[in-house]
Amino acid sequence: MSYELQIGWRYLYAGHREPGLIVGFVLSLVLAAVGLALVLTLGTGSAIGVVILLIGLVFAAVFGLLTLLSVSSAVAVLGVVLGVAALTVVLSVTTGFQDQFRDKVLGVNAHVIIMKSSTDFAEYRDVMDTARAIDPDVVAVQPFNFLELLATTGRGRISGVAVKGVDPELVSRVLDLEKHMIAGSLDSLKVKSSDTVLPNIIVGKELARKLRIGVGDDVTIVVPLSNIDFETWRSKATAPKTRRFRVSGIFYSGFEEYDRRLMYTSLVETQVLLERGDRVMGVELKVKDVDRARAIAAKLRQELGEPPFQVQDWYELNHNLFKALTTQKIVLLIVLTLIIAVATVNLVSALTMMVTDKIREIAILKSMGAPSQGIGVAFVIVGGAIGVLGTAVGIGLGVATCVVVRGYGYRLDPKVYLIDRLPISLRSSEILLVAGITMALCLVATLIPTWKAASLRPVVGLRHE
Repeated sequence: MSYELQIGWRYLYAGHREPGLIVGFVLSLVLAAVGLALVLTLGTGSAIGVVILLIGLVFAAVFGLLTLLSVSSAVAVLGVVLGVAALTVVLSVTTGFQDQFRDKVLGVNAHVIIMKSSTDFAEYRDVMDTARAIDPDVVAVQPFNFLELLATTGRGRISGVAVKGVDPELVSRVLDLEKHMIAGSLDSLKVKSSDTVLPNIIVGKELARKLRIGVGDDVTIVVPLSNIDFETWRSKATAPKTRRFRVSGIFYSGFEEYDRRLMYTSLVETQVLLERGDRVMGVELKVKDVDRARAIAAKLRQELGEPPFQVQDWYELNHNLFKALTTQKIVLLIVLTLIIAVATVNLVSALTMMVTDKIREIAILKSMGAPSQGIGVAFVIVGGAIGVLGTAVGIGLGVATCVVVRGYGYRLDPKVYLIDRLPISLRSSEILLVAGITMALCLVATLIPTWKAASLRPVVGLRHE
């Protein structure tokens, strides 16, 4: 081992272990073990077990560092640990929100949508053929209608709804609605209506709760303003058009915006409601790789022409939502990076105090022939070791917190956050980003103390000896 490494380790190492710190470390491990046992016994839904486990892990990290390192070094490492752990957890949560919203959006919506600026979209079959042939990544295509209507049960319950008409034979290939069904079946839309058989409709869980309906109940769909003559803007002598449906299924996506408004029925039934013949509102596609949706949409724009057609991918349709999430993530990354930067101030302070305290030793080493570069390397090793240790422990603590909280399944108010559980998504690329930012800041923080130690003249350190 070179003398630089020996000096760096000697300045970091506590030299002796306080019995009280060892006892605290052992008790912290016992506390963490008790919390883990509660979690394994009662399940991840046990709040007490989760809290005890996290507290035990935090105190074990604190007492472990204080046992191994000198006080100044341990304080510097702990500052880095807390900053890194906070950044890891927050990035995982924001990424989780992005992933959850994307999954929810793609669960009940297609990847690419083709619409027409006018209401006479009668050539949709030709557009479907073009879409299938545009790229080998196109998995399936279906036509659809999307109507803003009213739903009522006749018992004083009424709600504004969005009714989507889909092709019963193709919908399961384009949308992932089947995996969100909690009652009934998506295949029920294949049953054709008649004079004695009501058309089937599938509703969201929150909408079903609001209207107090379940599978097998009837619901009446009202077409607002259908009794208005838009040419003369006069009311007809009839009531608005209505049609009764039989609830054949209930879905739950976990996305409040869809669960409380959306309904699915056969495309033919929506065409009957609109009374416009064999016309649709648009055509939607499912692609193999959602990240290629934008490129496929660009191909369709070029092939079909804009106008009269309008082609949008899933990200463009929800641009405001995902843009807000991305902006929030960047802002949180910057703010929490500042916390790590503040922690590196402790590192500068610790190293500066160490240089001041070790002036005599530095002077002796230089008088014995140690070059200034070697002295500087020794303090770079100290700062780098603090950064590596703080980063490793912080990431470990942050990942452990994410795993425990994700297993616990912290509940959210879907009316506020649109989803019902706190989402956490760990990505290796983001963990490496946190580690890289932290190590860069720690190495930069060592420059001033290192320069001070390397430029120290032996005569200054030996002046009072």
